Amino acid sequence: MESIANFYGFRSVLRLIVLCAFLCSLGCKTKNEQSANAVGVEKEAYAKGSFGYDREFLSKHYKDLVVLENGESSILISPELQGRVMTSTASGDEGKSFGWINHDLIASGEKKEHFNPTGGEERFWLGPEGGQYSLYFEKDAKFELDNWYVPKELDTEAFNLVRSREDKAFFEREMKLVNYTGTTFDLRVQRNITLLDKEDAAEILGLNIPETLKMVGFASENNLTNIGPEDWDKKTGLMSIWILSMFNSSDQTTIIVPFKKGDEDILGKKVTDDYFGKIPSERLQVQDSVLFFKADGKERGKIGISPQRALPVIGSFDAKNRVLTIAMFSLPEGATDYVNSLWELQEFPLSGDAVNAYNDGGGLGPFYELESSSPAMDLKSNESSSHIHQTFHFVGDEGELDKLAKGILGVSIRELSNE
Repeated sequence: MESIANFYGFRSVLRLIVLCAFLCSLGCKTKNEQSANAVGVEKEAYAKGSFGYDREFLSKHYKDLVVLENGESSILISPELQGRVMTSTASGDEGKSFGWINHDLIASGEKKEHFNPTGGEERFWLGPEGGQYSLYFEKDAKFELDNWYVPKELDTEAFNLVRSREDKAFFEREMKLVNYTGTTFDLRVQRNITLLDKEDAAEILGLNIPETLKMVGFASENNLTNIGPEDWDKKTGLMSIWILSMFNSSDQTTIIVPFKKGDEDILGKKVTDDYFGKIPSERLQVQDSVLFFKADGKERGKIGISPQRALPVIGSFDAKNRVLTIAMFSLPEGATDYVNSLWELQEFPLSGDAVNAYNDGGGLGPFYELESSSPAMDLKSNESSSHIHQTFHFVGDEGELDKLAKGILGVSIRELSNE
C-alpha cells in the first residue's frame, strides 16, 4: 500500500510540475509577444496619410525636426533638407497630412546622383534651371536629362538652424554655386518660417476666416545676399529664388490660376502650356482671366504664367477631401525680368515665368506643385533681396470654402466638385 501511495503521490507531483510548466510557457509566450509588439513588430499609432504618421516616419530618418504648432495646426520642418517644410495639418496628429512625401525613397536610404525627390510641402530652390545661365548644367553640357544635376546645397545638404520658438524657425546657409557660363556666385541664404493663425490669414488674404473652417497656414521669408566681391549682372547671368510646394493629389483636385485679363498683343499669351508637350484641353481649361488645371498626379504637365499676366496668388481645390489650398507670394509691381528655365540656349534669358504649376505623371506621386519665383536678382556686393511665399489650407463646409475661393481667387469651386 505504501508503494502505491508513493506512486500516486509521485504522479500528483508530476502533474503539478507539468501544469506549472504549461502555465509558465503561456506566461512566457505572452511576455514574448508583448516584447515583439513593443520592439520587433511595430503597430502604427496613426493611419498612413495622417500628420502623425508622417511625423513619426520622418523622425526615424532625419535629425532635429522642428515642429511649429498652435492648437490643432502644425507644420514640420527639416533642417537637414534645407529648412524644408515637409508637411502640415489643420486637424492635429490624426488630421490629413498636406505635404507629399516620398516614403519609399526616404526609407531606402538611397542617395541619387542627379536629384533626390524626397518631397516636402515647401522647398527652397534657385533658378534658372536651364539655359546659358543654368545652375543645373555644367559648362558646355548638352541640355539632356543625363547632364542635369540639382546642386547638392539645394538637395542633400543641410541648412543651419539659427534659432526657433513656438511659431518661428530661422535657418541660414552660405554656398558657392557656378552657372553654365562659369560665373561663380558666393551667397548667403536666410530662410525664416512662421506659423500663421486665422487672424494672420485674415489680414494677409483681406477677408474673415469662418470659425467653422479648420486652417493651417505658414509663411517663408527667403533672403538672398551677394557675399562675394563682384556685383551680379545680366552679362554673366542672374539667379532667382524659386519656391516649390508639393501636395498630395486626388482624382478630384484642380489647380486654379487667376491671371490678368487683356489683349495678347499687349500682355502676351495667357499661359505657357507645352513644357513637356502640349497639355490636352480636357486637362487644362483656359478662360479670360482664370485657368483650371487637373491635378490628379496621373499625367505629366507644367504651366507657366508670365510676370505681365501673373497675379500674386494661386490655389487648388480638392473636392474629395474638401480642402482649399491658397498660395500667396511676392510679385513686385513693374518687375518683368524673370529667369528663363527652358532647357536650351536662349535668345531671351530673362523672359521666364513668375508663377508655375506642375502635375506629376504618376512616376513618383501622385502629387502636384504650386510654384512661385522672385524676379532675377542683379545684386551688388553685400546687397540683399527677398521673396515671400505663404501657404494656407482650409478644410470644412463646401459653402464656406466657396465663399473664400470667390473672395481670394475670384471663382466658384462648386462646379469643380461636380466634375
